Amino acid sequence: MKVSLTVNGEPVSASCEPRRTLADFLRHDLGYTGVHVGCEHGVCGSCTVTVDGATARSCCMLAVQAEGMAIITIEGLAAGGELDPLQKAFREHHGLQCGFCTPGMLATAHELLRDDPDPTDAEIRAAISGNLCRCTGYQFIVDAVKAAARDRRAQPTHRCESAVNRPAT
Repeated sequence: MKVSLTVNGEPVSASCEPRRTLADFLRHDLGYTGVHVGCEHGVCGSCTVTVDGATARSCCMLAVQAEGMAIITIEGLAAGGELDPLQKAFREHHGLQCGFCTPGMLATAHELLRDDPDPTDAEIRAAISGNLCRCTGYQFIVDAVKAAARDRRAQPTHRCESAVNRPAT
């Protein structure tokens, strides 16, 4: 079955089995290796991507369900060789840990900061509570999200929001 969607602002199309998960389609068929599959039940959050502007567990969604939708993976956060301010904050505040949970954490934090540009520590912890870090380094992640929030408030226009709103061609 052919699936056509937009990934990180670029239209893509590929064939896959109807039972193929979106996570496997993105990672194995399209080469977006930033999509990680941890638990395969949607519990750990490592497969989190943005689907039409909202985070979703890509291991719990079939690729065919994403037909015509706009997907943002961790590869789509950086633009023009520049890391997204949220990615920079994770690096600068040691929020990367081993890195396995990082793409899902970043997608979740990106959505949080879009909806709440000045979250408290408790709001950040609540937002990322569905993303498991096996390194148990949540404080560094909270620090990174807070730093990125400060940076974003200083720079109100954010490129990922424009990528999500870009029409599929």
